[in-house]
Amino acid sequence: MILVTGASGLSGSAVVREFSRRNVPLRALVRDLKRAGDLARLPGVEVVEGDMGEPHTLIRALDGVDRALMISTSLPDMVQTQSRFIETCRVVGVTHVVKLSGKESGDGFNPAMFRFTRMHEQIERYLETSGLAWTHLRPSQFMQTYLREAGSITGQAALFLPFEGIRLAPIDVEDIAKIAVGVLLGDGHAGRSYDMTGPEALTMAEIAEHISQAIDAPVRFVPVTPQERRRRLLEAGLPSYLVDAMDEQTAERLRRPDSPVYISTHERFGVRPTPFAEFAVRNAKAFLSERVAAMS
Repeated sequence: MILVTGASGLSGSAVVREFSRRNVPLRALVRDLKRAGDLARLPGVEVVEGDMGEPHTLIRALDGVDRALMISTSLPDMVQTQSRFIETCRVVGVTHVVKLSGKESGDGFNPAMFRFTRMHEQIERYLETSGLAWTHLRPSQFMQTYLREAGSITGQAALFLPFEGIRLAPIDVEDIAKIAVGVLLGDGHAGRSYDMTGPEALTMAEIAEHISQAIDAPVRFVPVTPQERRRRLLEAGLPSYLVDAMDEQTAERLRRPDSPVYISTHERFGVRPTPFAEFAVRNAKAFLSERVAAMS
């Protein structure tokens, strides 16, 4: 039995859908069954409720589980939450934990300077010394991140980001899901770390152009200062800890603006890397629906 945690989130739900498409049964852990959405209706998916940081809630979820994919939200307590989950897995007899981690694509990006990559590395070390078999999946920035900019893209025909002069190599979450399923169903992956990026390093102007072509409407990249982006995010109601983290990430990206492309992991698992232009076309409806809402 395979368990996927964080199953109602962006990454977890993509993995669950990929298992279902392959007709492979699995168990999906969510904190609230009311937020499980359509997961419970997917063929072969058993949805269970539990909290990764509360071992007594995981009895049903971990019963008979051999391998688990560990995903949780990037919150200030992520280290504690995932460490408790690892310890619970060890106690109940799970043999292999695959951690969805993260790695910035910038060449020379110092993970110690960004709290979430720093947390991921701390959890990785804890897992490596737990006595369990382990595997780390380390994707770069998600392409899906740009869907969060739909309001300004559709409302103002612009992408407002503090990334002038930076190239990033974002990866499609659907690619990550296929690789994760390959790891969870395959052998020979224990003790290995798999870095991955998208197939091309792009400037923000190039990303804006791909979105423009996908939605058949002009979109321009407008560089803003980190301070201006911070003000916008706080005014939008984002929690200060998250805005602080994004400031850290931005500062290090500006210091390390070049991103190499690394698709060896895709090649190992036979996954075709999704180009950003293809991702944008696939998600054009989401941008267009936002556009209708913004203009109405």
